[in-house]
Amino acid sequence: MEIKARGLTFDVTVSGPQDGPPVLLLHGFPQDHREFDLILPRLHGAGLRTYALDQRGYSPGARPGAVAEYRLREPEADAVAVLDALGLDQVHVIGHDWGAQVAWVLGARHPGRVRTLTAVSVPHPRGIAVALRNQPSQRLRFAYMKVFQSRIAERLLLARDGAVLKGMMRDIGPRAAMYAGAMAEPGRLTGALNWYRALSRGELADVGKVTVPTTYVWGDGDPAVGRAAALATRTWVEADYRLVVLRGIGHWVPEEAPQALAEVALARIGV
Repeated sequence: MEIKARGLTFDVTVSGPQDGPPVLLLHGFPQDHREFDLILPRLHGAGLRTYALDQRGYSPGARPGAVAEYRLREPEADAVAVLDALGLDQVHVIGHDWGAQVAWVLGARHPGRVRTLTAVSVPHPRGIAVALRNQPSQRLRFAYMKVFQSRIAERLLLARDGAVLKGMMRDIGPRAAMYAGAMAEPGRLTGALNWYRALSRGELADVGKVTVPTTYVWGDGDPAVGRAAALATRTWVEADYRLVVLRGIGHWVPEEAPQALAEVALARIGV
């Protein structure tokens, strides 16, 4: 369905039992709502109703032009406004990559709207900030962001039929081509990259502690997030907390290990 919020139009894929507890699904880069397709059967089988939001930059009707419109507070406000438009007072939240960053912010700033939080791959923003300050290895892991923020990023990522994008996501097999192909849609890749262009360390450091029951899922083969950042996240949750380490799994957890993620999320949700 299309949801109008904050002067934009967001695509939201709704599925599962109509009377089930609601779950908000927040995707990351360079994917969209489809990255959760492989966990949906298990969530729906457990009786949950899912709302998979294509975030700003990805929904065709939600692509503002200014880089400043992609600061983390904007997708945060989008998520709250979409919940309002859907009439959902409180939801379970599952977020991956950039979607995890939005999920952490929701858990910190809007605890009344979040029943439980399952953050996947990317740790709490303050955990990232600490690791960037103290761990040269984490700074090296994030070196790719400079490329994503550059003027040549679109040209580089779309060259040779999206070869770089496909290479980034090689661990998810043929599904990588699906996302790379979608990025050829006019304006979509620029909107997605603007999340990186708008990011600042100050913004990461501005996110407070999460006060809702939380599980953080990290693959120890993730090339972007090191162990120090993953472990630092515990400091920023003042509620029941669990760190789940998936051995041998990389960054694309919802598609590399969908069954494991589904079971972890259901354990956190409590169904």
